[in-house]
Amino acid sequence: MKPLDVTKKYFITGSAGFIGFYLAKALLDKGAEVIGLDNLNDYYEVSLKEARMRVLNKYDKFTFVKGSLADKETVLNILKEHKPQIVVNLAAQAGVRYSIDNPDSYIESNILGFFNILEGCRHYPVEHLVYASSSSVYGGNEKVPFAVEDQVDHPESLYAATKKSNELMAYAYSRLYQIPLTGLRFFTVYGPMGRPDMAYFKFAKKIMADEPIQVYNNGDMLRDYTYIDDIIDGVLNILCNPPTRDEKGAFYKLYNIGNHSPVKLMDFIGTLERCLGREAKKEFLPMQKGDVYQTYADVSGLMNDFGFKPDTTIEEGLGRFTKWFLDYYHFS
Repeated sequence: MKPLDVTKKYFITGSAGFIGFYLAKALLDKGAEVIGLDNLNDYYEVSLKEARMRVLNKYDKFTFVKGSLADKETVLNILKEHKPQIVVNLAAQAGVRYSIDNPDSYIESNILGFFNILEGCRHYPVEHLVYASSSSVYGGNEKVPFAVEDQVDHPESLYAATKKSNELMAYAYSRLYQIPLTGLRFFTVYGPMGRPDMAYFKFAKKIMADEPIQVYNNGDMLRDYTYIDDIIDGVLNILCNPPTRDEKGAFYKLYNIGNHSPVKLMDFIGTLERCLGREAKKEFLPMQKGDVYQTYADVSGLMNDFGFKPDTTIEEGLGRFTKWFLDYYHFS
C-alpha cells in the first residue's frame, strides 16, 4: 500500500458537498493542491454549502470552479488546464425519496455528469479515478452483510439504478481505455456539517422545534451509519493505490465503506434524543417507496487491502454532530 502523495494534484467534484468538503479539507491540510467543482444547487440549504466553501477558500492551494458536472466543456477544460493526476467524483444528485418526484435531475447529474468525467479522463489521462457509488445498489438484498460480489440487479429506486449504472460505465471505460477506476459504495454517512436532507439531520431539527419526526416502517429498519471521519480515512487510503489489471483487462475495484455494524432506527433515535437532551414526538408511518429495510457493509476488501475499517460508534458520532448542530443553528 502506497502512502498518500501530497505532491500530486487532486480534482474533486462536489467539493461543496458533505463528503467532498471533508475530503478536500483533509487533502489541503496535508499540503496537497486541490481543484474543486460544484454547482452549489439548492437541493438543500445553499448557506451550508457556502459555509463549507468559506473554509476551503482560505487555503492557497485550493482552486474552485463553479459549474455543473453535466457541462462537458467545463469538465474537459478543468482536466486540460489543471492536469490533475487523481480525480474523485463525488458530485451527484443524492437522495432516494427525492428521485421518485425528480427523476430528471438524477439522469443529468448521475448519468450524464459521470459520463463527462469518464470522457474527460479518457482524453486527458489520469493516474486514478475514484468515484462515489452507494449502498443503495444492494436494493432489498436479504443476504447480509452486503458484499461487493453480491448481485445488485434489483434496484429499489432510480437513484440506486443510476449508481449501478455508474459502476457499469466505469468498468467499461476502464477496460476500453485502461483508466484505473475505483468505486466506493458509501453506507449512510453522517456527521457535523452533514446533509440536511438526511434523516438524522431532519430529526434533530424537528426535535429542537418540538415537531413530530416521521419514523418509517414503524421504526423497524436498520442502517449501517458511517461517521464522516471514517469515510475520509478510507478514501485517503485508496487515492494513491489504483487497482491492478484484472483477468478481463480492466483496472477496476469496488469497495464498501460502512461501519459493519447496523443500528436499529429506534436505537439511533434514542441516542440522538440523549445527545440533544430532548425527547422526540414520533409519527409512525409505513415503509416509503424506494426505501430498504436494512443496510449492512462487508468491509473485508478494505481490511484486506488497507488494514482499515470504520469504527466510530453512534454515541461518539452523534455526540460530535449534535455539538456542531446546536452551535451552528444557535440553540442555547
